[in-house]
Amino acid sequence: MHEMGKGHPECPERIAAIQDRLMAAGIWDYLLHTNAHPATREQLLRVHPEEYLDKLAMMSPATGHVHLEPDTAMNPYSLNAAYYAAGAGVQAVDMVMTGKAQNAFCLVRPPGHHAERERGMGFCFLNNIAVAARHAIAEYGLQRVAIVDFDVHHGNGTEDAFFDEPKVLMVSIFQHPFFPYSGDVPKGSNMLNIAMPRASRGAEFREVVTEKWLPALNDFAPELILISAGFDAHLEDDMGSMGLVEADYAWVTKQLMKVAETHAQKRIVSLLEGGYDLSSLARSVTEHIKVLADV
Repeated sequence: MHEMGKGHPECPERIAAIQDRLMAAGIWDYLLHTNAHPATREQLLRVHPEEYLDKLAMMSPATGHVHLEPDTAMNPYSLNAAYYAAGAGVQAVDMVMTGKAQNAFCLVRPPGHHAERERGMGFCFLNNIAVAARHAIAEYGLQRVAIVDFDVHHGNGTEDAFFDEPKVLMVSIFQHPFFPYSGDVPKGSNMLNIAMPRASRGAEFREVVTEKWLPALNDFAPELILISAGFDAHLEDDMGSMGLVEADYAWVTKQLMKVAETHAQKRIVSLLEGGYDLSSLARSVTEHIKVLADV
């Protein structure tokens, strides 16, 4: 099992807490469950260069932990988990693009949006959402893929993968100044990064979505929406200092579904990113999924 050491916030219990909450809410059995396949090397190479993938393979330990950075470590199971997390996004794209599902949520770890093309960081090894986006473009010929990121941390890895890519629009909010201390100056014109001050609450978030995100998304008219669904901007999550609550995550999901219905044949793929307070994470993901599943 992938874990980065005792007491690390990006822990296996995150997945268990979400599963337990979905069961308690009575919707676990309502959902279609599919086991992911690991991403192929070809799929990963669309985002990460061969040298970086080889470096990760060489660093993967037989026992114990090896650190890429002080907060990002690999145990013997980490790299395989990363392959499956990236593969889940690919498989979800396949399902929504072929009509097997209207939308999908990928309950995965490790997260991915901090993984730059040649550098793992911030608990991330491979950029799951970037791999999914490149797959959608390469395999289905999509010309407009929107990436939405509401994690409390800026998705620097996703920006690194797509700045100045005309087929991708990224819209995001994040606390600033805060790790990874980027995003306030976008690298490309296709990056709509909205830096939020600490202690921002739902009202400020909804204003940004309404006045900034939605006009940009509707102008772009995406054929597919991908969501970097981080829930560490929650009021109860000590990883950040923002104040969103479950109702905010449900609301923004509804807004994105309206955009998807108008432009993208309702196609949405959401991938789990951050969220480290187990209770608020589980509650928020459940509300997000309830909206996606219309239950």
